Amino acid sequence: MSTVQDNSGAANNPLLASQAPQTVNDYLRGYMRRIRGGDIGALPIIIGLVIIAIIFQTANSNYLTPRNLVNLIVQMAAITSMAYGVVYILLLGEIDLSISYVSAVGGVGMALLLRPPPGWPEWIPAMPWFVAIPLALAVVSLIGFVQGKIITYFQLPAFVVTLAGFLVWSGATLILIGGAGTVIIQDKVVLGIANSFLPPEVGWIAGILFIAFIAFTQYSARRTRQSKGLSTRPVPVVVGQVVILAVIIGIAIYISNLDRGVPFVGVLILLMLGILDYIATRTRFGRYVYAVGGNKEAARRAGINVERIRVIVFMISSFMAGVGGIILASRLRSVATNTGGGDLLLNSIASAVIGGTSLFGGRGTVQSAILGALIISSVDNGMGLLPNVSAGAKFVVTGLVLLVAVVVDAISRRSQQQSGIR
Repeated sequence: MSTVQDNSGAANNPLLASQAPQTVNDYLRGYMRRIRGGDIGALPIIIGLVIIAIIFQTANSNYLTPRNLVNLIVQMAAITSMAYGVVYILLLGEIDLSISYVSAVGGVGMALLLRPPPGWPEWIPAMPWFVAIPLALAVVSLIGFVQGKIITYFQLPAFVVTLAGFLVWSGATLILIGGAGTVIIQDKVVLGIANSFLPPEVGWIAGILFIAFIAFTQYSARRTRQSKGLSTRPVPVVVGQVVILAVIIGIAIYISNLDRGVPFVGVLILLMLGILDYIATRTRFGRYVYAVGGNKEAARRAGINVERIRVIVFMISSFMAGVGGIILASRLRSVATNTGGGDLLLNSIASAVIGGTSLFGGRGTVQSAILGALIISSVDNGMGLLPNVSAGAKFVVTGLVLLVAVVVDAISRRSQQQSGIR
């Protein structure tokens, strides 16, 4: 007696249907459905960048020149690095208000280790860059560890603890600088972090390697999902996305080579992006971060060591703040008593938020930070090209951009909830 398998249930089962291979039409229909449901992704950022470019190019024809675009890459590097760390913090639904002066501790500490100022004890020798930079980053990581431990051990709001850290580390920066006022950096390697440019051939090789890395990670992720029976994006869609990214990178390299070449620091922030995005999306730790940010109590009951995850994330935030401080010190070729001040904190947090990382935790990507930093830096760069624009006007415009981003995020979240996407 033969039996006939009934697959009608599988065809009508939403879970099994979601695991079936997608066609390009299925993917496009799903993408449009998500947009109508409020999941708009990076569309507002792309539209915003186009509008910004049109406005500032109309006001000053130098805005889209190769020299200014290379300057833009260098200018955005420090806040991009810091924004990467902020993304991890926001994924937990936390905030870190100390990062601007933690970055100052990193930059000032490195500069002092490279050349101790007059009056410092003779037993503190000048150190080579390959010792000074790791030591400075170790110190800022320790700061993140201490702040994270205080937050988790005493169960205090991160807002209060990091606000105290903001004050403590701003004072520490003043103490470290002391009477020196300004410490000039003379180490050629450190200066080269933000002030060196790759030869055209090396720039193209770096771009090809980056695209190859992205293609490999996409292929690897697709194979992993297939092996677990999960739905995957159609191959033409994946190939198309990689090709579009390759075109964008290629245009950026071509324009950079028309001026001084691809900035070394641009390659550095892309390298950090690849590492941190891999950690967030392809490791157990990254999944735990999203789980804790989505629902801390549920994550705890699932066996995740929530407090350890929180401490590590605060260490990552401080470490990336230190990296940003070193890049900024290299770009300015010095550190001073005002290092870490100004709009550095605002711009770093705003970059992560404008990029699409939710303030409510559990939603966002590391690569979104680079888009947010591009928005912030584009506005700041463009206003710097306009005559008679005050610092106050820059703060007003940046604040309005941030407000718009938060409103868009809130509307998007509400639409997704109403449509059942989230």
